[in-house]
Amino acid sequence: MKTGFYHKVLSGLALAGAVLAPVAPAHAENLETEFDKAFIASPQQPAASASQPPQLQASRVQPKVLPAAQTTKRTPPASVRPYVSQRSQRSYGGELNSQVASLADDGNGRIGVAAIDLTTGQTVSVLGDTPFPLASTSKIAIAATFLEGVDQGRFSLDAQYPLMVPVKSARFSGFAAPVRPGAMLTGRQLIERSLIHSDNQATDALLAVVGGPAAVNRWIRTTGISGFRIDRDIATLVRDDGEYNPAQMIDERDSATPMAMAQLLVGLYEGRWLSTSSRGFLIATMERCLTGKRRLRGQLPSDARVAHKTGTLNNTASDVGIVRGPNGHVYAVAIYVTGQGGHAGRDAKIAAISRVIYDGYVGPDVGTYASAQR
Repeated sequence: MKTGFYHKVLSGLALAGAVLAPVAPAHAENLETEFDKAFIASPQQPAASASQPPQLQASRVQPKVLPAAQTTKRTPPASVRPYVSQRSQRSYGGELNSQVASLADDGNGRIGVAAIDLTTGQTVSVLGDTPFPLASTSKIAIAATFLEGVDQGRFSLDAQYPLMVPVKSARFSGFAAPVRPGAMLTGRQLIERSLIHSDNQATDALLAVVGGPAAVNRWIRTTGISGFRIDRDIATLVRDDGEYNPAQMIDERDSATPMAMAQLLVGLYEGRWLSTSSRGFLIATMERCLTGKRRLRGQLPSDARVAHKTGTLNNTASDVGIVRGPNGHVYAVAIYVTGQGGHAGRDAKIAAISRVIYDGYVGPDVGTYASAQR
């Protein structure tokens, strides 16, 4: 049931006298904010405020900082390149695509959008073939890889696995950020914490069980989808966040094109790669997502059903999911936004694009719009 990678992680992580991580998940909005702000402050002075829940503060008390591997400016790897706008050379056919393209202007930070209507097959794409930071939207693929293992009898939703708790280390001080085993949770609890609360420790627990990023990439290849890759666990991704500005640079590490994500969502929703029970559990859990209330759902009608996952890193925000209108119309959408002047600007851009796509696919008059959502 446990892979060699998983045994290696556990054998190398135990620290004498380490305190187990708390079982109760942090409040969703605080956790998503934590993922957005992680390591922006000095690594030697992690931020912890009285407004944070006690368990979140406790998880930030870490052992001594490990020495940095290098102190000079790092040479960008081959996977990193400047973003060069080609919007003046692009044409967007169709009224809906043109409307989305007008909202997704890259003058204040590049924006990628892809949507697929599951009824008609109509697609929307603006920079849909350009890599964007996955951030926490990668958690969908990680959960799906685990669920495939459940379907094959290699893992179990009822078996218990340890959380992976970050150990404080300097940025870029190693290929992978150090972690230690924490509290034991069932596979079901880990997926719920990962997708509902965007819990990083639960996600890295799932990642350790399946065999690391390489195992997720292997599963992605079996789907036939290209333009999607995971290179690091979440602990490393957060620790080394902010090295490159995603509004100006394209980093192919831990990235996906919006179209690749939309295709992944369509396949999962249609049950192409998972059993009926695993597919149902995944979609139902995504419908309970508590983060990103002002993003994909922000301007949608209150009776639209949204199964989604948000992502947040330095100067980037995203929301991807399956939307079902009250008339039964279903579509997949992936929106990745950088820049836009700050967190609120990125959220507002995602919400506005989401509403235009909903109106184009489902209809502007279908659904009940609450006044607070306008």
